[in-house]
Amino acid sequence: MIHGILQTIAPFVIPVLCGVVIVAIFPLMAGYIVLLERKVMADMQARLGPMRVGPHGLLQPLADAFKLMLKEDIIPTHADWLLFWVAPVISVTMALVAFAALPIGPAFQIADINVGLLFVLGVSSLGIYGITLGGWASNSHYSLLGALRSAAQLVSYETAAVLGLVSALLLAGSLSMKEIVQAQADQGVWFLFVVPVGFFIYFVGSIAETNRAPFDLPEAESELVAGYMTEYSGFRWALYFLAEYANMVVVAAIATTLFLGGWLRPFPGSHQTLPGTSIELLDALPSILFFVVALYSLKLAPKQPVKVQKLVMLLVAGLCALLAAVMAAALFAPDPVKIGIHGAFWFLAKVGAYVYAFLWVRFTFPRYRFDQLMRLGWRFLIPLSLVNVIVVGSAIVVQQNWGWKHPLVSAIVTTLIMLGVAVFLAYDDDKHQAAIQAAGGE
Repeated sequence: MIHGILQTIAPFVIPVLCGVVIVAIFPLMAGYIVLLERKVMADMQARLGPMRVGPHGLLQPLADAFKLMLKEDIIPTHADWLLFWVAPVISVTMALVAFAALPIGPAFQIADINVGLLFVLGVSSLGIYGITLGGWASNSHYSLLGALRSAAQLVSYETAAVLGLVSALLLAGSLSMKEIVQAQADQGVWFLFVVPVGFFIYFVGSIAETNRAPFDLPEAESELVAGYMTEYSGFRWALYFLAEYANMVVVAAIATTLFLGGWLRPFPGSHQTLPGTSIELLDALPSILFFVVALYSLKLAPKQPVKVQKLVMLLVAGLCALLAAVMAAALFAPDPVKIGIHGAFWFLAKVGAYVYAFLWVRFTFPRYRFDQLMRLGWRFLIPLSLVNVIVVGSAIVVQQNWGWKHPLVSAIVTTLIMLGVAVFLAYDDDKHQAAIQAAGGE
């Protein structure tokens, strides 16, 4: 009887528990993504970054959150106080709701719906209302200009990004997030290697869609004094940044699912085993990686200048050793447990690599001017993405009707065609800009 009750309530309880985990843990994760961003920036600039609050600055996100909660909450005179209060809540709510259809591994998903990708894109796109309403409700010209910039930018680059996703959807033949991953497993190749141009278009569009540098014009501090957030302070200001970092993880999860194989390990068709065992080498890789990090942390611990830093390095070593043990134990567990644990590891590792690429781009490329930003979207990315959909669709028709059985060769041919189109668009844009400058000079 108890078993029957558990089976009845499990479809309702498990999604709720997954949702609680996301809502409870993600704000803390966002704080440490900010710390990672500051550390990466410091490393690129040959300095240490935050080091004062906690060992190696590990408590800095908690200090920042505490500070923001204690800061004075200011609402400008003559502002629309209701919209001013609701706007950041809309942005962060839409960003968190988008997690509902994202499969974080094969065993962790709140809702597996047959139009999962459409749901994620639709819900995350509603976050623009929070930005636009926040800028308008602030009763400030700076905020309104930043909101208008953001609306124009998101409309431009969401169009290109979604068209970039269409090339992967043509290969998968489904809008279900799990079926897209399964299609890559069945075809034995990540879609990144079949439609690399589509991935590139989506990558650039996702940077602009999340207002990240070099496309952070809506909140350009040097021009608009933080743009649509100019009049916000305290924790409501933090909600906008929480929404931005949540959207970073959402677009990274979409890219991982559609182009990077989701929870599939690299080279899923390889079955080379460890000598003298039946354990596949690539299945053992996660535990080996955690074990190596644990040994490296042990090596660094005695070199730390402060006792508490030595203790933290030992704790990191212990945590990595524990994770290595969990990953190793999963190798001998039943297949659903093994696939669930290892699948979640590979999915989160790919999302982390995608987010790190965001940070690397931010600290490498200079900010665009707004006219350059819009020109890149409308004169280059959108035409390129449209041609990419046509070329990929044509290649699929050739494969289906003429029995062409070499998808990687097709990928090379379509990529070369797209590179030619990209060169033509760049040349045409240069001619257009030269004509404009000549007309202005006259």
